[in-house]
Amino acid sequence: MSQMTQTLTTTPPTEELVVPFHCDRCGALAKVRVVLPSGSDLVFCGHHAREYESKLRDIAVDIIETDGEARVSS
Repeated sequence: MSQMTQTLTTTPPTEELVVPFHCDRCGALAKVRVVLPSGSDLVFCGHHAREYESKLRDIAVDIIETDGEARVSS
């Protein structure tokens, strides 16, 4: 019978949690976030943002270029 040894590892605390956004159409890293009048949003990669740009400008409250990540303070 073998014995298991428990090892405690710690991760240094961070002030922010990084959550990646992925394109709603293809799953690629998002480059654009579109805020709708209802308060919900859509996220798109650069390719799909360009493809739907004229339609999105008609319905969007705000269009935000993003690096593909949302920073959530802890």
